[in-house]
Amino acid sequence: MAHAEKQLSHGKDWLRKIHSMPTTESIPEARLADQAGRPPGTARVEIVVPVRNEERDLGPSVRRLRGYLDNAFPCSTRITIADNGSTDGTWAQARALAADLRGVRAIQIDRPGRGGALRSVWSSSEADVCAYMDVDLSTDLNALLPLVAPLLSGHSDVAIGTRLARGARVIRGPKREIISRCYNLLLHATLGTRFSDAQCGFKAIRADAARELLPLTEDTGWFFDTELLVLAERAGLRIHEVPVDWIDDPDSRVNVVGTAVADLRGIVRLGTGLARGAIQVPALRRPELRAGPPDRRLTHQLARFIVIGVASTLAYVLLYLLLRGVAPAQAANAISLLLTAVANTAVNRRVTFGIRGRQHAARHQVRGLIAFGIGLVLTSGALAALHASAAQPGRAAELTVLIAANLTATLIRFLLFRGWVFGAAGGAR
Repeated sequence: MAHAEKQLSHGKDWLRKIHSMPTTESIPEARLADQAGRPPGTARVEIVVPVRNEERDLGPSVRRLRGYLDNAFPCSTRITIADNGSTDGTWAQARALAADLRGVRAIQIDRPGRGGALRSVWSSSEADVCAYMDVDLSTDLNALLPLVAPLLSGHSDVAIGTRLARGARVIRGPKREIISRCYNLLLHATLGTRFSDAQCGFKAIRADAARELLPLTEDTGWFFDTELLVLAERAGLRIHEVPVDWIDDPDSRVNVVGTAVADLRGIVRLGTGLARGAIQVPALRRPELRAGPPDRRLTHQLARFIVIGVASTLAYVLLYLLLRGVAPAQAANAISLLLTAVANTAVNRRVTFGIRGRQHAARHQVRGLIAFGIGLVLTSGALAALHASAAQPGRAAELTVLIAANLTATLIRFLLFRGWVFGAAGGAR
């Protein structure tokens, strides 16, 4: 209860800034929509609840949400039930709720897909801020005001609930926890993202930013969230994160395997499009406010990382040759990799990413060891494959295989170091 009250108080502090501070122009004036022409009585915040075959949970959840908004929320709001392809009684319930409750409307979209439903509603919304939440209301509603208040004040452009940041309280099974953390780690490594939780069903965006970014999105399913956040970061928009209290729905109908495969395809499509320039993301913040380090700094970091990597590889080879005379190949590989990993992380922390002092040093080392764990998996797998194909391979063959595996692991480690191990601190140089 204390945590929920603290969140609510934090949200109210943000709202007080709306009236006491000038609104930050987060998007160039030429791109701002004419909010002055908004029809009288239009809600400042529109909350979309996308549903498909949710006839059991829809009624209680929408009534609970509407009650909370009426009793505890200081802004005008509208709830939009977006039925996307239901085949049960969901649509009938949605219409009944819209007829019975003030500030609730229902929209039917024939094609299934959460992303398509959100894009359809948000694109035509007249509100200042567009938000959405899952119908099971897994997130504590007290986090709603802290989510949207920074957007209303102009401080931020996008806001997300996060289950993976410090301060979040999450109740869910280990399988989903591992999958979620691995997915977000993969985003950090492949797309260079900085946000902590891409798939939490609790997000909001300023309507002017949504109108700029939504035409660039393609996914109509679960990857829509990730795609929109990546585009927002590339556009230089400020993303506000709210640690949430989250209780997983044990009756969730999400196909974990199918969703994971679709997300991987989405990462490849989005990453390829951005790399080739096929996806042109507009600069929506002023240059001095844009996120992300300049290409020049990236080049310098990569150069230092390669030099340190070469030195580490030489040290690794020498250690391996010394230990191989007294230990099996796998043991010699693991010990050599561990010793060089600790030294490599410390040197990269200081030289490549310009981080001084002892603050977070232990955390950086732990994350660095996790990153090097990938190297251990690659090199150990390469050794195992070599010994499976040849009964007694020579030292030269072992070294050739290990060096090739280490080169692959080096690229992955650099992406992890830059996007996750040192994170934003590494961009300060």
